[in-house]
Amino acid sequence: MRVKSWDSLKQWVADHWGIVVDAAVRRLGEEVRSELEALRDMLNDDKVARKVVASALLLIQAERLGVNETALRYFGAVASGAIGGDGYVSAAMGEVVLTSGKRTVAQLWAAALVAHGIKAEVRKTGSDGNALNVVASGGGAARLARLYFLYGAPLLEGGDNMVKNHKLTEAVELGAGGLDIRWEGLRRTDKGLVAADLIISGDGAAVNYNVYLSKNTIELKFQSKDRGRVELVARLLRLAGVRAEVKKEGGRGRWYVEVATDMLAAGRVELRKALAELVREAVARGWVDADKAEGWLEKLERGRVLEEGWPMYLVRLSGGGALEVRFGSTDPNSIERETQRLRGLGLKEGVHFTVKKPEGGKAGHVYILKEGLKRAAWLSVYGSEDQRKLAAKFVEYILQRAKEAGDDVGEKAKEIVEEGKERCSQTLKGLEKEVEVDGKKYVVKVRDGEAVEEDRDGRKLLRIKITAEVDGVTREYKITYGRHRIDAAEGFAFASDNAPGGR
Repeated sequence: MRVKSWDSLKQWVADHWGIVVDAAVRRLGEEVRSELEALRDMLNDDKVARKVVASALLLIQAERLGVNETALRYFGAVASGAIGGDGYVSAAMGEVVLTSGKRTVAQLWAAALVAHGIKAEVRKTGSDGNALNVVASGGGAARLARLYFLYGAPLLEGGDNMVKNHKLTEAVELGAGGLDIRWEGLRRTDKGLVAADLIISGDGAAVNYNVYLSKNTIELKFQSKDRGRVELVARLLRLAGVRAEVKKEGGRGRWYVEVATDMLAAGRVELRKALAELVREAVARGWVDADKAEGWLEKLERGRVLEEGWPMYLVRLSGGGALEVRFGSTDPNSIERETQRLRGLGLKEGVHFTVKKPEGGKAGHVYILKEGLKRAAWLSVYGSEDQRKLAAKFVEYILQRAKEAGDDVGEKAKEIVEEGKERCSQTLKGLEKEVEVDGKKYVVKVRDGEAVEEDRDGRKLLRIKITAEVDGVTREYKITYGRHRIDAAEGFAFASDNAPGGR
């Protein structure tokens, strides 16, 4: 149905509102029917219509046309508008969230997501609990993140910083899984090259790339006169962990994407495995020299960068033997993105890492201090669930980069990481232990304990208060900590000869 104006579109949706209500009820339950039916008479109000027409049209589309590649493209484009507005993507939490102020608006969006195979729920949020969010989590969040990235707002190109939108960056990290990557059709070309088709597919998008095993490199290519198609090709590669740019071929009106061995080796493990299988098969057929293939396989199997998407950190030993962990770039957005990632991991700027912004065309950097690597190692064991996951990825990546830099660098990094993990947290409450003082044994039972910060004449003091039972006598003990020397924090406690039980 073609409509000529906004008013006629609102009227068309109102005339077909029964389809919307039935679709939502089938997916969310009968309890939503009355509120949604009442919403029909409010569609003449632009404030209401602007919030519900998009999700209503998506529901009608799913009911009338089903969910195919075209439907997913429209759904991804519309949903990306909602996410790119007040919504957000969190790879750490594994969630994609659409914000909404009204229950009926949230219900329609939840139904639209479910209609397109994405499990979602409506949650109360805010201090008063009146605001509502539509939250997709787990596999549904990963799928929504992929659709948002594949069919959403245009990418901003620019070297290795192809994705400059923070939400798109999070979407790549969250949606990276779930792609099907395989190869087929290994063959010899008229020019004597070895070629094959590499197929990357996921969520309604499927692309056949040409892969060539040339004299010195593995090359992946795709070209078309349709720039939109080539844009999708680049996005799929980005989800597979490969930074690819869309380029124009002279004045012929053709657009193309082209990447080679090193960039492919930086991709996700699924991509590297598929390419490695292709190379091995070419060697088995005698079409590629085994020695040359060995170099390719080494890069593909090791990967120059982990598939989680960390940028290329430099890890080395300084002249004095200290470990240096550093990421440099002339792009301010790359430095800012890495700064935000480290903060999200749980590291503090100035304490665990330092930042220098690029100026005058000169590169800036993010420098991980020794204490920062120790802290990341600690968080990988003792942090919150999300922190453990992110910190473990970061530590694994730094250890890999250190190992690639040499055995001495690898050993130094491993030593720092192990030292960080050895720092443990203990809970005092419930601790019970037998101790010996001057030849006499005592049973100590800790009933409670806490750390508190106190002000004394403008100075900060840290006190640990412990309520403990010693041989049946319960009292509170205090240990006070302070920085008395530059390189040490010292603690002390008073002991009195008139304490319960005697000196």
